[in-house]
Amino acid sequence: MILEPPAGSFRARVLAGEPLFGTFVSTASPIVAELCALAGFDWLLIDLEHGAGTEAELLGQLHAIGDRSVALVRPPSAERLRIGRALDLGAAGIMIPRLDEPDDVAEAISWLRFQPQGARGVALVTRGLGLGGTSHAEVASVSARILGIVQIESALGVENASKIAALDGADVLFVGPTDLSHSMGMPGQIDRPEFVAALESVVAAATAAGKQAGILLRGPQDVERHLELGFRFIGIGSDLHFVRNSAADAVAAGREAATRLPA
Repeated sequence: MILEPPAGSFRARVLAGEPLFGTFVSTASPIVAELCALAGFDWLLIDLEHGAGTEAELLGQLHAIGDRSVALVRPPSAERLRIGRALDLGAAGIMIPRLDEPDDVAEAISWLRFQPQGARGVALVTRGLGLGGTSHAEVASVSARILGIVQIESALGVENASKIAALDGADVLFVGPTDLSHSMGMPGQIDRPEFVAALESVVAAATAAGKQAGILLRGPQDVERHLELGFRFIGIGSDLHFVRNSAADAVAAGREAATRLPA
């Protein structure tokens, strides 16, 4: 049974199947995080697993995003303290990385929610509880707002997708295409029929459980095709990709213009 989110909350919008678009924030820069928020993304994922930053830079990025977008965090690992610290600092949801077995996922999800619904510790003075502005009676309702995103990054994860989706709190099954393609023995070959079949399997598992499927895409050119596959929680590139690609395009345009100079 799903712990029902408050009407109108971001988690409610996700579970309702509203198409929501975000990007990964990996530079550890509050200015870059703010720029991404100003761009209009529905959600931003602060990446502490592969990004340049650590928990030391997290609070500044959360402040920079503010209420312009929904700030989510991928901790470096699915440990209680890693998840708890991100939530205590004010993350609206957690992307759980590198877990393939339902029992392990269930344990990680328990750390998203306060007792008795889960095993997260209560500290009223944390930013995640309004710096003392949340009463004891209101604490339980906070759990219902936290979005739980479980990464599907391996062939075993795909195999267990239905069992993972059935877990209360596994709101989004989020495919990591790079890791999944390597796990399936087809590195980077994400257009192969076998890979597409795996994506369809994840979408079917999420849909059957009343959850949503998510994925990280290389760029906007891939959005329509994946919406048609059934994905509704879609990441488009990252801040690092935007800087690298835009810089490369600018240099290429300059050099191309230079070739038209008179000899």
